[in-house]
Amino acid sequence: MSETIERIKCLIIGSGPAGYTAAIYAARADLKPVMYTGMEPGGQLTTTTEVDNFPGYPEGIDGPTMMVQLQQQAERFGTEVRIGMVTAVEFSDEVGGIHKITVDNSTKLEAETVIISTGATAKYLGLPSEQRLRGGGVSACAVCDGFFYKGQDVAIVGAGDTAAEEATYLANICNKVTMLVRKDYMRASKAMQHRVNNTKNLEVLYNTEVDEVLGEQVVEGLRMVNNQTGEKKEIAITGLFIAIGHKPNTDIFKGQLEMDDTGYLITKGKSTKTNKPGVFASGDVQDKEYRQAVTAAGTGCMAALDAERYLATIETEVTA
Repeated sequence: MSETIERIKCLIIGSGPAGYTAAIYAARADLKPVMYTGMEPGGQLTTTTEVDNFPGYPEGIDGPTMMVQLQQQAERFGTEVRIGMVTAVEFSDEVGGIHKITVDNSTKLEAETVIISTGATAKYLGLPSEQRLRGGGVSACAVCDGFFYKGQDVAIVGAGDTAAEEATYLANICNKVTMLVRKDYMRASKAMQHRVNNTKNLEVLYNTEVDEVLGEQVVEGLRMVNNQTGEKKEIAITGLFIAIGHKPNTDIFKGQLEMDDTGYLITKGKSTKTNKPGVFASGDVQDKEYRQAVTAAGTGCMAALDAERYLATIETEVTA
């Protein structure tokens, strides 16, 4: 006797600001959303100590608390939040088709709509001292955390446009910014390089890598190494920003959903629609430009509205 496979009207994959906002809107629209949190419930914000730039929190809030509150709000409207990892998907090509989902390599589900909010993972250097001090002065988002280092000395690692942009952003609010570039040139566009070179309190060190982040509880300094000469040097800093890129969490969607050459999901126009009907993408998984909690939440709202309208269209066609 075969088991009955659960049918879900709106399945949300991922539990960051995009996923929870989608859940709030979907639940209020009676879509009875079910969310699977993934391996990192709450997403990247759970590794952030202070969130000072999300509207509605005049005194700021720590990331984990904010995500707990978002979950509670989603659950208040009827979202069912489940701990689990979506490990395989089989999306239908047909409008009104049913999407097949596997959770934790064993549980089979069917979904009428799917909202993907799996986010992106910041790339780090992998040093033990760096990992130990994440949230204690090591950050992967200058726009998110730079304010806390106003008037202080900081360092940033990276050589692309994002690193150059974040370095100049930090230079506007910090006393001095030291930029570490692993090679003898920057990958950033010429325009961004000119901006970096014309910023007086921004020093670029080429052929330079992080040897160790100094400090026990918080960042107190940085030991750098010249990868050509082997010479080591220490500087006093209070913040270290890693800007070497992000990896979108989209591996399980390869071959089914359209994505760019770095793995970010491609959505149609100003919508959250993917190339599969009834499948929508929101948050950092489809946004490599802004990567902010508030913009992720905005696209979560869009995804829920897109899913609601899609289902309404299907129901209209069925009853017509």
